[in-house]
Amino acid sequence: MKGLVTKSTGSWYVVRCENHQVYQCRIRGKFRIKGIKSTNPITVGDYVDFELENDTNTGIITHIHPRKNYIVRKSVNLSKQTHIIAANIDIAFLLITIDNPPTFTPFIDRFLATAEAYDITTILVFNKIDLYDTDELNKKNELKKIYQAIGYTCIDVSVPKKTNIDLIETYMRGKVCLFTGHSGVGKSTLINCIAPELNLKTAEISQQHKQGQHTTTFAELFVIPTEPESYLIDTPGIKGFGVVNFEEHEIGDYFPEFFALKHQCKFNNCLHINEPKCAVKNALHQNKIANSRYKSYLQLMAGEDEHFRVNNFDIDD
Repeated sequence: MKGLVTKSTGSWYVVRCENHQVYQCRIRGKFRIKGIKSTNPITVGDYVDFELENDTNTGIITHIHPRKNYIVRKSVNLSKQTHIIAANIDIAFLLITIDNPPTFTPFIDRFLATAEAYDITTILVFNKIDLYDTDELNKKNELKKIYQAIGYTCIDVSVPKKTNIDLIETYMRGKVCLFTGHSGVGKSTLINCIAPELNLKTAEISQQHKQGQHTTTFAELFVIPTEPESYLIDTPGIKGFGVVNFEEHEIGDYFPEFFALKHQCKFNNCLHINEPKCAVKNALHQNKIANSRYKSYLQLMAGEDEHFRVNNFDIDD
Protein backbone atom coordinates (compact mmCIF):
# COMPACT_ATOMS: atom_id res chain seq x y z
CA MET A 1 0.00 0.00 0.00
CA LYS A 2 1.12 3.55 -0.73
CA GLY A 3 0.42 6.60 1.38
CA LEU A 4 1.46 10.09 2.43
CA VAL A 5 3.17 10.65 5.80
CA THR A 6 1.14 13.29 7.63
CA LYS A 7 2.76 13.07 11.06
CA SER A 8 5.96 11.77 12.60
CA THR A 9 6.49 11.35 16.33
CA GLY A 10 9.92 9.79 16.03
CA SER A 11 8.94 6.15 16.24
CA TRP A 12 5.43 6.09 14.73
CA TYR A 13 4.18 7.65 11.50
CA VAL A 14 0.65 8.52 10.49
CA VAL A 15 0.15 7.56 6.83
CA ARG A 16 -2.84 8.69 4.74
CA CYS A 17 -3.84 6.69 1.67
CA GLU A 18 -5.67 7.94 -1.43
CA ASN A 19 -8.96 6.61 -0.06
CA HIS A 20 -8.39 8.90 2.99
CA GLN A 21 -7.89 5.87 5.25
CA VAL A 22 -5.27 6.58 7.93
CA TYR A 23 -2.82 4.04 9.34
CA GLN A 24 -0.28 4.06 12.18
CA CYS A 25 3.04 2.79 10.81
CA ARG A 26 6.55 2.18 12.01
CA ILE A 27 9.88 1.17 10.50
CA ARG A 28 12.14 -1.76 11.30
CA GLY A 29 15.46 -1.10 13.03
CA LYS A 30 17.70 -2.03 10.10
CA PHE A 31 15.72 0.20 7.76
CA ARG A 32 16.08 3.08 10.24
CA ILE A 33 19.85 3.45 9.74
CA LYS A 34 20.47 2.05 6.26
CA GLY A 35 22.19 4.75 4.21
CA ILE A 36 20.41 7.58 6.05
CA LYS A 37 22.36 10.04 8.22
CA SER A 38 19.49 12.22 9.38
CA THR A 39 17.90 11.81 12.80
CA ASN A 40 14.61 11.12 11.03
CA PRO A 41 14.84 8.84 7.98
CA ILE A 42 11.16 9.46 7.21
CA THR A 43 9.52 12.86 7.43
CA VAL A 44 6.21 14.60 6.92
CA GLY A 45 5.45 14.90 3.21
CA ASP A 46 7.14 11.64 2.27
CA TYR A 47 5.33 9.07 0.13
CA VAL A 48 5.93 5.56 1.42
CA ASP A 49 4.94 1.96 0.78
CA PHE A 50 3.83 -0.10 3.77
CA GLU A 51 2.43 -3.50 4.68
CA LEU A 52 -0.37 -4.03 7.20
CA GLU A 53 0.31 -6.10 10.29
CA ASN A 54 -2.08 -8.95 11.03
CA ASP A 55 -5.24 -7.33 9.63
CA THR A 56 -4.90 -4.29 11.92
CA ASN A 57 -4.68 -0.56 11.26
CA THR A 58 -0.94 -0.61 11.94
CA GLY A 59 1.69 -1.16 9.31
CA ILE A 60 5.40 -1.56 8.57
CA ILE A 61 6.95 0.95 6.16
CA THR A 62 8.99 -0.87 3.54
CA HIS A 63 9.99 1.84 1.06
CA ILE A 64 10.41 5.63 0.78
CA HIS A 65 9.61 7.08 -2.64
CA PRO A 66 12.17 9.52 -4.11
CA ARG A 67 11.73 13.08 -2.85
CA LYS A 68 11.52 16.02 -5.24
CA ASN A 69 12.97 18.19 -2.46
CA TYR A 70 13.17 18.62 1.28
CA ILE A 71 14.17 21.25 3.83
CA VAL A 72 16.93 20.24 6.21
CA ARG A 73 18.95 21.76 9.05
CA LYS A 74 21.45 20.67 11.68
CA SER A 75 19.99 18.52 14.39
CA VAL A 76 19.56 20.51 17.60
CA ASN A 77 20.90 17.77 19.86
CA LEU A 78 23.36 16.04 17.55
CA SER A 79 25.54 18.60 15.77
CA LYS A 80 26.98 16.12 13.28
CA GLN A 81 23.59 14.89 12.17
CA THR A 82 20.80 16.52 10.21
CA HIS A 83 17.08 16.84 10.77
CA ILE A 84 14.73 16.86 7.80
CA ILE A 85 11.85 19.22 8.55
CA ALA A 86 9.57 18.15 5.69
CA ALA A 87 9.69 16.80 2.14
CA ASN A 88 8.04 17.35 -1.26
CA ILE A 89 7.26 21.01 -0.61
CA ASP A 90 5.78 23.37 -3.21
CA ILE A 91 5.90 26.59 -1.16
CA ALA A 92 7.52 27.52 2.15
CA PHE A 93 5.91 30.39 4.03
CA LEU A 94 8.56 31.88 6.33
CA LEU A 95 6.87 33.98 9.02
CA ILE A 96 8.79 37.07 10.16
CA THR A 97 8.11 39.47 13.01
CA ILE A 98 10.05 42.65 13.72
CA ASP A 99 9.52 42.39 17.47
CA ASN A 100 7.85 40.14 19.96
CA PRO A 101 9.79 38.05 18.99
CA PRO A 102 12.37 39.62 16.65
CA THR A 103 13.39 37.74 13.51
CA PHE A 104 16.99 38.56 12.57
CA THR A 105 18.39 38.63 9.06
CA PRO A 106 20.94 35.78 9.55
CA PHE A 107 18.07 33.42 10.32
CA ILE A 108 16.08 34.61 7.29
CA ASP A 109 19.07 34.31 4.98
CA ARG A 110 20.06 30.85 6.19
CA PHE A 111 16.55 29.56 5.60
CA LEU A 112 16.40 31.19 2.16
CA ALA A 113 19.79 29.79 1.16
CA THR A 114 18.71 26.30 2.18
CA ALA A 115 15.44 26.67 0.28
CA GLU A 116 17.37 27.83 -2.81
CA ALA A 117 19.72 24.86 -2.50
CA TYR A 118 16.80 22.42 -2.48
CA ASP A 119 14.70 24.30 -5.05
CA ILE A 120 11.86 25.32 -2.74
CA THR A 121 9.89 28.50 -3.48
CA THR A 122 9.77 30.70 -0.38
CA ILE A 123 7.33 33.49 0.43
CA LEU A 124 8.19 35.88 3.28
CA VAL A 125 5.18 36.60 5.50
CA PHE A 126 5.58 39.72 7.64
CA ASN A 127 3.15 38.92 10.41
CA LYS A 128 1.53 40.99 13.20
CA ILE A 129 1.70 44.25 11.23
CA ASP A 130 -1.26 45.56 13.26
CA LEU A 131 0.98 45.65 16.37
CA TYR A 132 3.85 47.71 14.95
CA ASP A 133 4.65 51.29 15.86
CA THR A 134 6.16 53.71 13.34
CA ASP A 135 9.77 52.59 13.89
CA GLU A 136 8.83 48.92 13.57
CA LEU A 137 6.84 49.58 10.40
CA ASN A 138 9.88 51.36 8.96
CA LYS A 139 12.12 48.39 9.81
CA LYS A 140 9.60 46.02 8.24
CA ASN A 141 9.47 48.11 5.07
CA GLU A 142 13.28 48.22 4.88
CA LEU A 143 13.42 44.43 5.12
CA LYS A 144 10.70 44.03 2.52
CA LYS A 145 12.59 46.34 0.18
CA ILE A 146 15.73 44.19 0.49
CA TYR A 147 14.01 40.90 -0.25
CA GLN A 148 11.62 42.14 -2.90
CA ALA A 149 14.59 43.59 -4.80
CA ILE A 150 16.12 40.10 -4.85
CA GLY A 151 12.90 38.64 -6.22
CA TYR A 152 11.19 37.17 -3.16
CA THR A 153 7.45 37.58 -2.70
CA CYS A 154 6.71 39.44 0.54
CA ILE A 155 3.25 39.62 2.13
CA ASP A 156 2.08 41.79 5.03
CA VAL A 157 -0.32 39.89 7.28
CA SER A 158 -2.54 40.73 10.23
CA VAL A 159 -4.74 37.95 11.53
CA PRO A 160 -7.05 40.17 13.66
CA LYS A 161 -7.68 42.45 10.68
CA LYS A 162 -7.67 39.55 8.16
CA THR A 163 -5.09 41.42 6.10
CA ASN A 164 -4.01 39.35 3.08
CA ILE A 165 -5.31 36.07 4.50
CA ASP A 166 -7.12 35.51 1.21
CA LEU A 167 -3.84 36.06 -0.65
CA ILE A 168 -2.12 33.37 1.42
CA GLU A 169 -5.02 31.02 0.66
CA THR A 170 -4.70 31.75 -3.06
CA TYR A 171 -1.02 30.79 -3.05
CA MET A 172 -1.84 27.63 -1.11
CA ARG A 173 -4.51 26.25 -3.39
CA GLY A 174 -3.56 22.81 -4.68
CA LYS A 175 -0.06 23.05 -3.17
CA VAL A 176 1.95 21.43 -0.39
CA CYS A 177 2.81 24.38 1.86
CA LEU A 178 5.23 24.54 4.76
CA PHE A 179 4.65 27.14 7.49
CA THR A 180 7.73 27.90 9.59
CA GLY A 181 9.53 30.55 11.64
CA HIS A 182 10.64 31.28 15.19
CA SER A 183 8.43 30.26 18.09
CA GLY A 184 5.96 33.06 18.78
CA VAL A 185 5.74 34.59 15.29
CA GLY A 186 2.05 33.69 15.14
CA LYS A 187 2.25 30.61 12.97
CA SER A 188 -0.46 28.63 14.75
CA THR A 189 -2.73 31.68 14.96
CA LEU A 190 -2.37 32.26 11.21
CA ILE A 191 -3.05 28.60 10.46
CA ASN A 192 -6.16 28.68 12.65
CA CYS A 193 -7.37 31.67 10.67
CA ILE A 194 -6.85 29.81 7.39
CA ALA A 195 -8.31 26.53 8.69
CA PRO A 196 -10.33 27.13 11.90
CA GLU A 197 -11.30 23.47 12.07
CA LEU A 198 -7.70 22.58 12.99
CA ASN A 199 -7.91 24.56 16.26
CA LEU A 200 -4.16 24.48 16.87
CA LYS A 201 -2.87 25.44 20.30
CA THR A 202 -1.38 28.91 20.71
CA ALA A 203 0.65 30.48 23.53
CA GLU A 204 1.63 33.91 24.76
CA ILE A 205 5.03 35.47 24.13
CA SER A 206 7.50 35.51 27.01
CA GLN A 207 7.89 39.23 27.67
CA GLN A 208 11.15 38.71 29.55
CA HIS A 209 12.97 37.09 26.65
CA LYS A 210 10.66 38.11 23.79
CA GLN A 211 10.59 34.50 22.64
CA GLY A 212 7.71 32.26 21.76
CA GLN A 213 6.75 29.15 23.63
CA HIS A 214 6.63 25.91 21.68
CA THR A 215 3.05 24.84 21.02
CA THR A 216 3.82 22.46 18.13
CA THR A 217 5.89 19.44 19.15
CA PHE A 218 6.07 17.52 15.88
CA ALA A 219 5.67 18.54 12.25
CA GLU A 220 2.24 17.62 10.94
CA LEU A 221 0.56 17.78 7.55
CA PHE A 222 -3.09 18.79 7.34
CA VAL A 223 -5.37 18.39 4.34
CA ILE A 224 -7.34 21.55 3.57
CA PRO A 225 -10.57 20.73 1.68
CA THR A 226 -10.15 23.21 -1.16
CA GLU A 227 -10.62 22.34 -4.82
CA PRO A 228 -8.04 21.03 -5.57
CA GLU A 229 -6.93 19.92 -2.11
CA SER A 230 -4.29 21.98 -0.34
CA TYR A 231 -1.77 20.53 2.08
CA LEU A 232 -0.53 22.56 5.05
CA ILE A 233 2.54 21.49 7.02
CA ASP A 234 2.78 22.96 10.51
CA THR A 235 6.24 22.79 12.08
CA PRO A 236 7.67 23.38 15.56
CA GLY A 237 9.10 26.86 16.06
CA ILE A 238 12.78 27.12 15.11
CA LYS A 239 15.23 29.04 17.31
CA GLY A 240 18.29 28.64 15.08
CA PHE A 241 18.83 27.32 11.58
CA GLY A 242 22.13 25.50 11.13
CA VAL A 243 22.82 24.82 7.46
CA VAL A 244 24.29 21.53 6.27
CA ASN A 245 25.99 20.10 3.19
CA PHE A 246 27.00 23.50 1.77
CA GLU A 247 30.21 23.54 -0.27
CA GLU A 248 32.19 26.79 -0.08
CA HIS A 249 32.11 27.44 -3.81
CA GLU A 250 28.33 26.88 -3.98
CA ILE A 251 27.15 29.24 -1.22
CA GLY A 252 27.13 32.33 -3.44
CA ASP A 253 24.82 30.54 -5.87
CA TYR A 254 22.17 30.34 -3.13
CA PHE A 255 22.08 34.14 -2.89
CA PRO A 256 20.16 35.13 -6.07
CA GLU A 257 21.64 38.64 -6.24
CA PHE A 258 25.17 37.17 -6.05
CA PHE A 259 24.40 34.49 -8.62
CA ALA A 260 23.12 37.12 -11.07
CA LEU A 261 26.49 38.92 -10.94
CA LYS A 262 29.00 36.06 -10.76
CA HIS A 263 29.58 35.98 -14.53
CA GLN A 264 30.88 39.57 -14.27
CA CYS A 265 33.60 38.65 -11.76
CA LYS A 266 37.17 38.46 -13.08
CA PHE A 267 37.62 34.90 -11.85
CA ASN A 268 35.21 32.06 -12.54
CA ASN A 269 35.83 30.66 -9.06
CA CYS A 270 35.44 34.01 -7.29
CA LEU A 271 34.32 33.66 -3.68
CA HIS A 272 33.41 37.36 -3.42
CA ILE A 273 35.70 38.01 -0.45
CA ASN A 274 39.27 39.07 -1.31
CA GLU A 275 39.42 38.60 -5.07
CA PRO A 276 40.08 41.63 -7.31
CA LYS A 277 37.46 42.92 -9.75
CA CYS A 278 34.63 41.12 -7.96
CA ALA A 279 31.24 42.20 -9.29
CA VAL A 280 29.51 41.26 -6.04
CA LYS A 281 31.78 43.42 -3.88
CA ASN A 282 31.49 46.27 -6.37
CA ALA A 283 27.70 46.03 -6.11
CA LEU A 284 28.00 45.98 -2.32
CA HIS A 285 30.06 49.18 -2.35
CA GLN A 286 27.46 50.79 -4.60
CA ASN A 287 24.68 49.79 -2.17
CA LYS A 288 23.14 47.49 -4.77
CA ILE A 289 23.54 44.54 -2.40
CA ALA A 290 22.37 44.83 1.21
CA ASN A 291 25.05 44.80 3.91
CA SER A 292 22.95 42.37 5.95
CA ARG A 293 22.90 39.88 3.08
CA TYR A 294 26.65 40.11 2.60
CA LYS A 295 27.22 39.63 6.35
CA SER A 296 25.06 36.51 6.23
CA TYR A 297 27.09 35.26 3.27
CA LEU A 298 30.40 35.79 5.09
CA GLN A 299 28.99 34.04 8.12
CA LEU A 300 28.05 31.01 6.06
CA MET A 301 31.45 31.02 4.34
CA ALA A 302 33.14 31.07 7.75
CA GLY A 303 31.00 28.18 8.92
CA GLU A 304 29.72 30.12 11.91
CA ASP A 305 26.65 28.89 13.74
CA GLU A 306 23.78 31.38 13.41
CA HIS A 307 22.18 29.98 16.55
CA PHE A 308 24.97 31.43 18.69
CA ARG A 309 25.79 34.56 16.71
CA VAL A 310 22.36 35.86 15.77
CA ASN A 311 22.27 38.55 18.44
CA ASN A 312 25.36 40.24 17.00
CA PHE A 313 23.40 41.51 14.02
CA ASP A 314 20.93 44.36 13.82
CA ILE A 315 17.76 43.75 11.87
CA ASP A 316 18.25 46.94 9.87
CA ASP A 317 21.88 46.38 8.92
